[in-house]
Amino acid sequence: MIYGVGIDLVENDRLAKIISKWGDKFLQRVFCDSEIKYCGKHTQSSINYGARFAAKESFLKALGIGLGMGVKFKEIEVVNDKNGKPDLLLRGEAKKQIEKKRIAEVHLSLTHTKNYASAIVLLEKK
Repeated sequence: MIYGVGIDLVENDRLAKIISKWGDKFLQRVFCDSEIKYCGKHTQSSINYGARFAAKESFLKALGIGLGMGVKFKEIEVVNDKNGKPDLLLRGEAKKQIEKKRIAEVHLSLTHTKNYASAIVLLEKK
């Protein structure tokens, strides 16, 4: 049974400007070290940061909560399996919310172009 669905769209240029202005302070506040390392390997890192930012927002929307309602962005990490498929690694309050709401599966899909990055998260209940 579907518990929730969240979707988000990020303008990559807008995110690039934020990163340019705030640098590591912004990156360290929003992204995990492995995400920073992954995105930093790419020429246009803002595209990959955008997809990960969208994934974090989408997860919160699928839970039915917003930023500042207990779950921190760094508790939501985008990881890739051995085939490159994106997945979410949840910690802290994000993981507690999944357990509390009896969510059995978390599905994530990412897409991006030069201008936009998007993510969708679908939560399945046990």
